[in-house]
Amino acid sequence: MKVLVTGFEPFGGEEINPSWEAVKVLPDEIDGGADVVKFQLPVTFNGVREMLPRLIVKEHPDAVVLTGQAGGRPNITVERVAINVMDSTMPDNEGYKPEDEPVFEGAPAAYFATVPVKAIVKALREAKIPAAVSNTAGTYVCNTAMFTALHTIEVSGMTTKAGFIHVPFSHEQALDKPRPSMALETIRKGLEIAIKLSLKI
Repeated sequence: MKVLVTGFEPFGGEEINPSWEAVKVLPDEIDGGADVVKFQLPVTFNGVREMLPRLIVKEHPDAVVLTGQAGGRPNITVERVAINVMDSTMPDNEGYKPEDEPVFEGAPAAYFATVPVKAIVKALREAKIPAAVSNTAGTYVCNTAMFTALHTIEVSGMTTKAGFIHVPFSHEQALDKPRPSMALETIRKGLEIAIKLSLKI
């Protein structure tokens, strides 16, 4: 078995992105031998839409677990739905700032995650990791990545399960700002739990 796990590069003036910092220290094998393919995505609308489909088709994983930073959220949040909208007041890392644009013309209005959202949240909480279901991945690059992955899987006729997990600021990022944060090791542990459940569907 194989799982593709992605995190993002830093954005918004941050020096690190806790999603990638946690992903890159995941083991190369998980859950009794499943290969873990790790990839850092750019925080760019166009980059994600170009790179992610190629990556998914090339690797043909059994599951895709996308991760991103949601600074200000106090817990790990498992996203339920991605919508076919790109709309941002903040430019991406290429300076692009879309307004009311579709992720893909002619695609469905939304896709639901196909990983076990509530089971992941339950398992995280049982492991004493703060977690919750989220019903909005926003309209920035994280939502675009989730929509792109699910759309790619759908149009390619693949059986791959996919979902998106938002993580809080790391403790290091919150040193100079009064915002909720989480230890990177806790985030890593949470992602490992989510990956194992995603592969067991």
